[in-house]
Amino acid sequence: MLKSTPPMIPFPNINPVAIQLGPVEIHWYGISYIVGIGLGWWYLLREAERPHAEWTHEDVSDVVFFAALGGVLGGRIGYTLFYNFSETLSDPLSIFAVWRGGMSFHGGTLGFILALALFARLRSRPFFSVTDFVTVVAPIGLFFGRIANFVNQELWGAPTNLPWGVLFTHPAAGSVARHPSQLYEALLEGLVLFALLRLVAAKASMVGAVSATFLIAYGIIRIGIEFVREPDQHIGYLAFGWVTMGQVLSVPMIIAGIMILGIAYARRA
Repeated sequence: MLKSTPPMIPFPNINPVAIQLGPVEIHWYGISYIVGIGLGWWYLLREAERPHAEWTHEDVSDVVFFAALGGVLGGRIGYTLFYNFSETLSDPLSIFAVWRGGMSFHGGTLGFILALALFARLRSRPFFSVTDFVTVVAPIGLFFGRIANFVNQELWGAPTNLPWGVLFTHPAAGSVARHPSQLYEALLEGLVLFALLRLVAAKASMVGAVSATFLIAYGIIRIGIEFVREPDQHIGYLAFGWVTMGQVLSVPMIIAGIMILGIAYARRA
């Protein structure tokens, strides 16, 4: 008796290079950063126009610059330290080899936080008022970034027999259907998290609530998705055949978020 072939969806024929002008190649990944930052900027400008808003258009432009620069630099540095430390140790200049790819969300978050802390200090603004205002738009960048991961055929999921398993064409993915974990993350880290943060921003009266919600919710989402996401091949699982680097790095986010909520409640009381 012949075994039935598991259902799968062939990976769509998408060229990771969106535009080529002679020797210059513009990749969808780069466009995703520009679109994510641009939409976040636009959203914050609209928020600054609300009655009693404490932000001017110039303030928004400045804080977006700080946040974007901190996020990109932190993402690159974080990747070289968290996921590619051995190569960085042997070749420190490889940290500048951005053309090879490699960005870490957790590193980007640290860079994002440090950049906003610097902005808050320079402008004499409360730190959590700044992070609450800007963090709402972080899922916009995450959404487009994960879509770009899918287009680039990177960070794919574990093998699956589910009907929506995708047969990636990248040689390293093998000839098996895999979870489109990039799309799971685009949905949960992007759309769902954005809706949640907007709700908290509209309803919560505590300074720090939006920032804490982001840390806790993202940490939980990331830990869950890591169960169906293939770990980096050069790292693999860290323990028990299922613990990944992404899960380990997400735990401090949840703890920090809970601590921020506790401090916010104490201050309000």
